[in-house]
Amino acid sequence: MLTPASEIEAAGLIRDHASSGRTLEIVGGGTRGGIGNPVRADAQLSSGGLTGIVAYNPAEMVMTVKAGTPLAEIEQALDAAGQMMAFEPIDHRGIMATTGEPTIGGVFAVNACGPRRLLVGAARDHLLGLRLINGQGEIVQAGGRVMKNVTGLDLVKLMAGSHGTLGLLSEVTFKVLPRPRDQLTLVLSGLDDAQASRAMAAAMALPVEVSAAAHLPVTVHHKILAGRLPDGPATVLRLEGMQASVVIRLEKLAAAMARAGAVTRLDADESAVLWREIRDVAPYGDGTDRPLWRVSVAPGMGEALVADLRLEAGIDAFYDWQGGLVWMRMEADPDADLVRRHVRSVGGGHATLMRAPMEARQRASAFEPLAPAVALLNQRVREKFDPAGVFNPGRMARGEAA
Repeated sequence: MLTPASEIEAAGLIRDHASSGRTLEIVGGGTRGGIGNPVRADAQLSSGGLTGIVAYNPAEMVMTVKAGTPLAEIEQALDAAGQMMAFEPIDHRGIMATTGEPTIGGVFAVNACGPRRLLVGAARDHLLGLRLINGQGEIVQAGGRVMKNVTGLDLVKLMAGSHGTLGLLSEVTFKVLPRPRDQLTLVLSGLDDAQASRAMAAAMALPVEVSAAAHLPVTVHHKILAGRLPDGPATVLRLEGMQASVVIRLEKLAAAMARAGAVTRLDADESAVLWREIRDVAPYGDGTDRPLWRVSVAPGMGEALVADLRLEAGIDAFYDWQGGLVWMRMEADPDADLVRRHVRSVGGGHATLMRAPMEARQRASAFEPLAPAVALLNQRVREKFDPAGVFNPGRMARGEAA
């Protein structure tokens, strides 16, 4: 494990490895190491020595931090100012059975986001600027600390979700938002997957600003909120904002949704726990390596995908993003061809193998295969950033996209 204490030191290490033909696996806090195909590298390069908040003015709602800074440190500073990372980055430790501390560089490297993505977008939509070290040991800066500054915007977007295959992030600048003063959750009980899909679509169309919509089938709902949800499947809808506003909007939502199923309410504390567990995929944080897929499709198509797959494979699943994000655990082989064939049959999307036994990870395409023309462009981008192939060899097979 190589842990440089400065950007200059990191650049030197990368140049040394590039010149000698040795490879590096980029790591942050070590919490996402099992995602993607296995990396075959000569050494690990950690951003753990690059820590600290560089600049933060709550009035500007922009923060600049070094990439190895623990997420907990950033959240503490934001919380003290009544602000937040609105995209709710997922903590992968539960489903990946890892330890360590998530870092902000890792968050943007995998484009991590949670239930509020429906409303505010993914991590990359909040990234304003960055500093990185490419595969030749060159320090590159893109973007800036001002939201209106779009210089280098394409490079900023490109790095988010690249899984450490293009360079080592050394510093990131991102926008933050005020933290909602209150949150409440409406629970609809007893809906099957198709009914829940229609109910979530109806709720999102109402002028009440639903900030998250998920469905927990009966196989998983008892694994959430310590089993305190009402019996049967649970369709959950979150409202956030000023306390008086949230209460009024919740009553309007409850009245509109009463015809769909039995309605109950969760208070602010219960709601916070519920959505944190949905964000972190708590039902499948079981300490096993049973294959786990993260599938993104059009909202409303998730239940059709799961219904079709259940006819051919033993799966368990629940839904976030109004049914557009499916967390799906398989009981046997991950069978990437089967999963992606069914994804195409419901209009297309992205299927990422998050977790599987090592043998399965070695033979399956963990990330979504690209169309030939896009794959060629992807290859040329990688060759430009990392001509010697120093970074994370094997994590993404040629022609795959995160």
